[in-house]
Amino acid sequence: MSTFDNATPDRPIGLTAPSGVDRAAHHRLDEAWLSVAWSHPTTRVFVVSGGQVLIDDTPEGGTEIVMTPAFEAPVTETHRYFLGTDEDGVSYFALQKDSLPGRMDQSARPAGLREAGLLLGPRDAGLMVHAVALENWQRLHRFCSRCGERTVIAAAGHIRRCPACGAEHYPRTDPAVIMLVTDDQDRALLGRQVHWPEGRFSTLAGFVEPGESIEQSVAREVYEEAGVTVGEVEYIASQPWPFPSSLMLGFMARATTFDIQVDGEEIEEARWFSREDLTAAFESGEIMPPFGISIAARLIELWYGKPLPKPGAAKRTG
Repeated sequence: MSTFDNATPDRPIGLTAPSGVDRAAHHRLDEAWLSVAWSHPTTRVFVVSGGQVLIDDTPEGGTEIVMTPAFEAPVTETHRYFLGTDEDGVSYFALQKDSLPGRMDQSARPAGLREAGLLLGPRDAGLMVHAVALENWQRLHRFCSRCGERTVIAAAGHIRRCPACGAEHYPRTDPAVIMLVTDDQDRALLGRQVHWPEGRFSTLAGFVEPGESIEQSVAREVYEEAGVTVGEVEYIASQPWPFPSSLMLGFMARATTFDIQVDGEEIEEARWFSREDLTAAFESGEIMPPFGISIAARLIELWYGKPLPKPGAAKRTG
């Protein structure tokens, strides 16, 4: 067991806190139960479209997904996804639509996970992650990979069945490794991807390849991107990352070589940072921290020993 939670007790990993919602997968094929749940007056429904939902501020100062009873929800024949029930017996459904509904009061606003994940409580963040992941998968996997026939939705949005060949297709999740590499001086290796703005540095990351262990993937990705070899690899934590369908597996890794040679294709620049180097770079505005919702920020904080500054907090000095 790692010391991750003890190192940053007030900084949980975004999108991973217990939501209090039981996914109740045993109900997904029970059409009679789903029908009763849908028509129950306590059931709550929200729309997901293009990875966004409507969120609204509460009088208590929080932020919630805009939900309605089922009888007020937009009509959809097939794209209705059962997300689970809470301890009070309330059932939650998401509806996939081409656009979000308008709001008469104009107080609600559309938001994706990168924004909403920092604002929503655990229940709503968990529901949104589930809904966005299903929507992404549904939009990208409409046809059977075996015979090419258009598939149909089943299991309350969690299976697509092929009516021609009988194949069943399940939501896709791609494992990806994300790692903070340290050297013999306990400096951290951070890199900047080619499409990131100047000054945006974060941990290295990459997808697990077929036939590869996650430890092998960590070593391969670090060497491919930065030319550094690693030895000891320690698993820290995971994070669902539906952009569109990844599961991020977080690690700390110890370098055995220290000369950096970036690949120039994914990583444009990489540097070793001491804690003092990084503090000075944050304060001057030379370096921008990774997004607060990302597990990358938590991995860096585990090494750094304290929360990272919020993006935009640092001012460039002349």
